[in-house]
Amino acid sequence: MLWIILILVIACCVFLPGWWVNHVMSKYHQPTDRYRGKGNGGELARHLLDRFGLKDVKVEETNSGDHYDPAAKAVRLSPDNYSGYSLTAITVAAHEVGHAVQDSRGESLFVARQKLAGAAMVGERIASIMMLASPLVILLTRIPQAGMLTILIGVLSMGLSTIVHLVTLPVEFDASYGKALPMLKEGDYLHDGDLKHAEKILKAAALTYVAGSLASLLNLGRWIAVLRR
Repeated sequence: MLWIILILVIACCVFLPGWWVNHVMSKYHQPTDRYRGKGNGGELARHLLDRFGLKDVKVEETNSGDHYDPAAKAVRLSPDNYSGYSLTAITVAAHEVGHAVQDSRGESLFVARQKLAGAAMVGERIASIMMLASPLVILLTRIPQAGMLTILIGVLSMGLSTIVHLVTLPVEFDASYGKALPMLKEGDYLHDGDLKHAEKILKAAALTYVAGSLASLLNLGRWIAVLRR
């Protein structure tokens, strides 16, 4: 019974943040034309980038989710947020511009995340190869310790992904509260009474990676438990 309760608690910790983020984003997509008189998400992103002297940063529509691409110097927004006039579209655009500002200033946590992200991609590939190879290593060498060593290397490689997720959280919160919120407060971008709702969206934007962090930690913990046996 205790194990069932523990599994339910862990499942809630992993899935509830993602559910809450989706709920908040969807809620403030309505009404879809709330900011039609002021401009859509893509137009606000362009205006804010120009305001901060980031004229070389592009604003593009994407189907790969809202994000800032530091390699391409591009703020990329989903179709609903790029062409949309909702409060969500406006607020998410400001959040992604916040990342562009972090990049332009060379902020240490943002730079660290980018470097770790490249290493994590390599680490995830190594981890996948090692996990798949461990049974074959045991079969060929007939030495269980060799297989366990292979799994250990895989787990350590997987740990890089967990570190990236942990470093990502303060970067996301700064993009929301250190960058986007002051932008929206200082400019005449929001209707009266919308700022408190925009703060909820900014919190949701920052928490997008929380579920990923928890899932990554859970997966890492599972493999560590396997090794301890």
